[in-house]
Amino acid sequence: MSDRINGFIVILNKSYRDDDLEATINAIKQIKGVIKVTPQVEDITFIMAKTQSKRELREKLYKVLEE
Repeated sequence: MSDRINGFIVILNKSYRDDDLEATINAIKQIKGVIKVTPQVEDITFIMAKTQSKRELREKLYKVLEE
């Protein structure tokens, strides 16, 4: 039995200005079955999570380099 898919999450490689992504958003809307495209605005929670994850990765890399 196959699974039923009702959506996708797309993560961009970096933050872009909203007006720079207008063509991308319109292209996604043209894909068969797409009902809605909602851009996720970068906020302080996202910035904090990104900063913490960078710090954690940096600490892991330092441990590997120390060995």
